[in-house]
Amino acid sequence: MKTYEVFLKKPGKAPYEHAGSMEAPDDELAVILARETYARRAEGEHMWLVARDDIVDVDPGLIEPNTDRPHRSNDGSVVAERRRRHRAATGDESA
Repeated sequence: MKTYEVFLKKPGKAPYEHAGSMEAPDDELAVILARETYARRAEGEHMWLVARDDIVDVDPGLIEPNTDRPHRSNDGSVVAERRRRHRAATGDESA
C-alpha cells in the first residue's frame, strides 16, 4: 500500500489546500478512493494526489533566515535615516 496526500483547490483563485491522507495499492485506485472520500460533495474544483514517497523533505537548515544579508529584508529605516541626514545637512526639504 502507498500513502497519498490529497490536495483540493476551490473554484476561483483559491490555492490548493491539503485535504488529508489516504492509502491505496496503486495510483488508479487512489484516484477513485480520493474522489469518493474528498470530492463527492464538490468540495473542490481540482484535485492533486501526491504519493508520500515522492515528497522531498528539505533540511530545515537550508531554509532558515540568512542573517548575513540584512539588505534583503530592509524595512526602509536605513534609507529614511539617510534622507533625514541629507535634508538636515543641505536644508533641502524635497529630498
